[in-house]
Amino acid sequence: MAERGTSGSGSSGDSLDKSITLPPDEIFRNLENAKHFAIDIGGSLTKLAYYSTVQHKVARVRSFDLSGQDSEQDQESPYEVSVQEEVTARLHFVKFENAYMEACLDFIKDHLVHTETQVIQATGGGAYKFKDLIEEKLRLRVDKEDVMTCLIKGCNFVLKNIPHEAFMYQKDSDPEFRFQTNHPNIFPYLLVNIGSGVSIVKVETEDRFEWIGGSSIGGGTFWGLGALLTKTKKFDELLQLASRGQHANVDMLVQDIYGGAHQTLGLSGNLIASSFGKSATTDQEFSPEDMAKSLLHMISNDIGQLACLYAKLHGLDRVYFGGFFIRGHPVTMRTITYSINFFSKGEVQALFLRHEGYLGAIGAFLKGAEQDNPNQYSWGENYAGSSGLMSSSPELYPTQRAKSGTFDLLEMDRLERPLVNLPLLLDPSSYVPDTVDLTDDALAREYWLTCFEEALDGVVRRAVASQPGSADAAERAEKFRHKYWDKLQTLRHQPFAYGTLTVRSLLDTREHCLNEFNFPDPYSKVKQKENGVALRCFQSVVRALDALGWEERQLALAKGLLAGNVFDWGAKAVSDVLDSDPQFGFEEAKRKLEERPWLVDSYGKWLQRLKGPPHKCALIFADNSGVDVILGVFPFVRELLSRGTEVILACNSGPALNDVTYSESLIVAERIAAMDPVVHSALREERLVLMQTGSSSPCLDLSRLDKGLAVLVRERGTDLVVIEGMGRAIHTNYHAALRCECLKLAVIKNSWLAERLGGRLFSVIFKYEVPAE
Repeated sequence: MAERGTSGSGSSGDSLDKSITLPPDEIFRNLENAKHFAIDIGGSLTKLAYYSTVQHKVARVRSFDLSGQDSEQDQESPYEVSVQEEVTARLHFVKFENAYMEACLDFIKDHLVHTETQVIQATGGGAYKFKDLIEEKLRLRVDKEDVMTCLIKGCNFVLKNIPHEAFMYQKDSDPEFRFQTNHPNIFPYLLVNIGSGVSIVKVETEDRFEWIGGSSIGGGTFWGLGALLTKTKKFDELLQLASRGQHANVDMLVQDIYGGAHQTLGLSGNLIASSFGKSATTDQEFSPEDMAKSLLHMISNDIGQLACLYAKLHGLDRVYFGGFFIRGHPVTMRTITYSINFFSKGEVQALFLRHEGYLGAIGAFLKGAEQDNPNQYSWGENYAGSSGLMSSSPELYPTQRAKSGTFDLLEMDRLERPLVNLPLLLDPSSYVPDTVDLTDDALAREYWLTCFEEALDGVVRRAVASQPGSADAAERAEKFRHKYWDKLQTLRHQPFAYGTLTVRSLLDTREHCLNEFNFPDPYSKVKQKENGVALRCFQSVVRALDALGWEERQLALAKGLLAGNVFDWGAKAVSDVLDSDPQFGFEEAKRKLEERPWLVDSYGKWLQRLKGPPHKCALIFADNSGVDVILGVFPFVRELLSRGTEVILACNSGPALNDVTYSESLIVAERIAAMDPVVHSALREERLVLMQTGSSSPCLDLSRLDKGLAVLVRERGTDLVVIEGMGRAIHTNYHAALRCECLKLAVIKNSWLAERLGGRLFSVIFKYEVPAE
């Protein structure tokens, strides 16, 4: 890249292209639609934040007019599908070395088209140093923001919006990161920011925080003393030296003083009694590596003890560490964690943040965008456009670091509706959506990563087939293939890249990548056809059910729910059948089910409950389109309504695989109501209400649900929750504990998972749970 002052020798785009391995437009994405900017400039790293509007395709469904010319077409499908353009909001964060500053500013200047702002919010020490350069290059006025206010705002934002943001560091684990489920109430907490010195801040609410202490012995001390001791001037090189050192060669340990007698004192012989203690009693030369390691231990231990004392003084048990001193470096995190555990006797948690380097930039952006009130929305990490957390041991996977040069990316999409906890969770603070942690379980991780790799060709074919009129569909599908394949390879080597690795996160990453290349709903045509076929069968299925005796009907309804759940295009065992046998239908699916007793069989307990008084209100999370929702779920809904139970039917807000969406469910319900007086009157009287979940995932996170749904659940006094499908009831929520009765239903359509659970393909989970009194 061009040195400062020489950028005129070539175009800015060229100078940036030569300095990094990723194309600049893949780093500074969607700049032409950027609206607001903020920047956080540290001693060596710059973090740029900007807000843009992103135009992408969405699949819309619209009911046909039942009169005139559309009536004949209506016999084939219940609605029409069209792909339309939609504009959404996205936050972009880019981290790069200060050495790239001028080339990056030149590239941004050349690509700014529609920016609405005349100001760029700036924080960090470098905001003063680079003020003139930024104003000259971008023609934006620099407004400097308070560093600590920005850090706190940024920390609050990531803790609220990124579920697996915080992690503990555990030295001997593989991998070493242990992600924490976000507590529904993030306050109060202690933030220890380790820059040149140390600032300790108690954060009590969104806007109330207090600087309660600090120390002059921080990152600058390590850097300065390290430079004097080792003659190494670069911070990262010092960390590398420390990672190769043996501190016991320099430090005096307890066993050096007491010998074997340390055990009688109840002390570990490996405890440091005196940092650098051996340097005063020996004439030997110490290696730079050993001295750097000793120095890192000394400063990290001191900071850890200080943080622990302040946490205990203020009655806090969560301490988040941030600042350039951390840098995701294992020795630093290990020492701070050990120190906190040692001095607090395990009562205080040392927590680190995946995106701690972005806190200042996020906070500065939020300060500058207050008129848009970004905090009133929920945001979600876009895995397709984010780098993810890199290994603290770069030698494990050096190509990942080389691939993006020294640029790191984070993108967050604004969600249409605010997300909150399901009010019926027994303990929101301990709720973990996912059943299996693939970060921990190496065998499961290998299986599922291979499974998603092998399914990729089929997803690509389905994506192309969903847009037959598009000339560039095949080209975009290939770009999707490469993007998702690269993500899977990253996760093979760094399973912690986006937090805890789960089947849900693999599915969500795939959906994000499909959306990235404008495949919003690859199964839209499949769903349209299957909904049409199932609607034509609805009346005959209901008549057959009504002809049964009460007890026989209850079992038939349960089997209908389970048979409907077989129709899952996300399961290879099913998609192979559906592709090869177009006549495979509801009755064939029933025959696929295992005979009772099922693998998990609480049906007898459920039947006894049905003989008691009706539930007040049932919340049902639906799964697939077609046979599942129409012939499985709606007859079950109809039975509950007939018992006097109100029903809230919750469907995905956006598409994922062949799952039914909220907009599709409205049309399906309208068609069923035209055929069935029970459903018709329930809809009219609002005893049956259709709601959206706020999710676009094949799985279900009960801690991130549409706020409107949560309010209705509370208002209606919901006392039964039905969770249906493998993604929602097995991959997630299998162990979820609720404060009301819960029915979890699924057919296992994956032989590996069935074997893991002690069953076989098409084994049945019928799990009825009653909360303890």
